[in-house]
Amino acid sequence: MASAALTLADLASGRVDTGTSPIHEPYWWDAAPLKKVERPTLPMRADVVIVGSGFTGLSAALTMLDKGRSVVVLDRGVPGFGASTRNGGQIGSGNQKFRVRDLVASRGEVKATALLREGTRMLDYIGALIAKERIDCFFQRCGRFRGAMRPAHYEAMARDMEDLKRIAGVESFMVPRSEQHAEIRTDRFYGGSVLPEDASLHPGLYHSGLMARVTARGGAIVGLASAKAVQREEAGYRVATEVGKIDCSQILIATNGYTDHLVGHLRRRIISVHSALIATESLEPGLIDQLMPARRVYGSTNRVFYYFRAAPDQNRLVWGGRAARLSGLKAYRHLADELLSVLPDLGNVGVSHVWDGSIGYTYDALPHLGCTRDGIFFAAGYCGTGVSRATYFGHKIALQMTNDPDGKTPFDDLAFPPFPVRDAAQLAVPFVERWYRFRDAIEK
Repeated sequence: MASAALTLADLASGRVDTGTSPIHEPYWWDAAPLKKVERPTLPMRADVVIVGSGFTGLSAALTMLDKGRSVVVLDRGVPGFGASTRNGGQIGSGNQKFRVRDLVASRGEVKATALLREGTRMLDYIGALIAKERIDCFFQRCGRFRGAMRPAHYEAMARDMEDLKRIAGVESFMVPRSEQHAEIRTDRFYGGSVLPEDASLHPGLYHSGLMARVTARGGAIVGLASAKAVQREEAGYRVATEVGKIDCSQILIATNGYTDHLVGHLRRRIISVHSALIATESLEPGLIDQLMPARRVYGSTNRVFYYFRAAPDQNRLVWGGRAARLSGLKAYRHLADELLSVLPDLGNVGVSHVWDGSIGYTYDALPHLGCTRDGIFFAAGYCGTGVSRATYFGHKIALQMTNDPDGKTPFDDLAFPPFPVRDAAQLAVPFVERWYRFRDAIEK
């Protein structure tokens, strides 16, 4: 049955003036609307100032408050406006950014093993935190199916899953193409791999839950208070914001893909990459279970990959990938086209929401946490796998700031390389993406 809304088929073909336009904001905000912010009041002093109210900043704030520190979290916009409520809500260990053999080749087997096993701890930590704090955000260990776009990808994944089991003890299993309909009702993939311990959640509800726990412990979250400068003082730091100045003993920068000129050390090391997502209208009852019998989160093996899932609270799809450098609804055309390449019978389904966000990428494609020479702490650079990484790194960097030995991680001694020409690297992002798309298209 055709919908009055703009359909996937129309969006995929570029007919964006057909039907009712989708809402230009994250679907997640329907259940977790951003709170209206009045003119903010800034305290004069806090033990710790955290710049950025995403998963990193809020996780760090919780740990700091539990350590007896007073905390003020600053955000340039409305808290929750950034990528922490704009992602797809898929949660992994972060261990899929590299093939295991490549990580071993670049870091050595001992360090690679430590990094990979820390990734599994990140996944465990977010589950334990949600349970401890009783955050109702549809957290579920649903598992991840990654579809092979080429037969060679399937064989490469099989070898990588064997290496991941040998090195880090991560369980997985392969699904040949002849059996993949048990996972997803499509013939687009050439089989795939399943990581059964990967998870999902509702990012809007998770974020609002974290904010509620921070404020309940006495922490202050101040929106519309962009940090403009950090000045070293004898007793700590003075942070100048749009609404005044605040003194603190310690400062944490937790801005990831929204990192600006505030701390040059970080700006030289992080570039922003834009991600885009669409959500469909509700599908017919029972259709999701037919299309995705295993109800997992899903992704592909392309260099410019896409990822998708069923929304946890309704029978609709959420589909994401890299953002196109186009204006208006045409910026989301490729997402609808990719969705229909996997699930071609959904052309008449309406598109309800479209949105985008910024993720932080590093030169070595690894996340980093630590302290600058000026004593400013940071945790950032999650490279598109930030739900568990940001939560875990926020906790760990807070422990390090309080000299707790449990804050130690295998990531602590990694050099954090700057981009050789940072501004040129930022400008090159869309051209690199096009090159990767071209390679995906011609690969046999």
